[in-house]
Amino acid sequence: MVGPNDGLLGADIDGTGMRIAIVCATFNFDIVDSLRRGAVRGLTARGVRDADIVTHWVPGAFELPVAAKALAATGRVDAVIALGAVIRGDTPHFEYVSGEAASGLQRAALDTGVHVAFGVLTVNTLEQALERCAETDNKGEEAAVGAIMTVQTLRTIKAG
Repeated sequence: MVGPNDGLLGADIDGTGMRIAIVCATFNFDIVDSLRRGAVRGLTARGVRDADIVTHWVPGAFELPVAAKALAATGRVDAVIALGAVIRGDTPHFEYVSGEAASGLQRAALDTGVHVAFGVLTVNTLEQALERCAETDNKGEEAAVGAIMTVQTLRTIKAG
């Protein structure tokens, strides 16, 4: 079976010397904390030092964009990884929160020029969320790898 990132196998993904911020939503804490652990695992496995990873917490996914933008604007990080979990319920709340989180995080990146990785689960059920924050298939780790790759690409572009 071919996965969405199989074209990256063997790619040189090296985060040595990068400084990465992780901003996490406390809502659905157990899920988000598993995503955070996956992100840290993905970063350190690719050369980012523990001392170069900073984590901040906000109440929910709706608050992620403002914190991500503030972190990016400091100039002290090369990328921000935003982690959260929005699980569909019986009301339209899901659409509002997930949509605003996604567009707000994109605006934060565009406004600051610092990559903001989207690691917010937007799922229909708790079971789907648990599948995506497991040890072997962790979307937080995927977001971390994507952050490193994007920083590498931006550095290449800037270097000319």
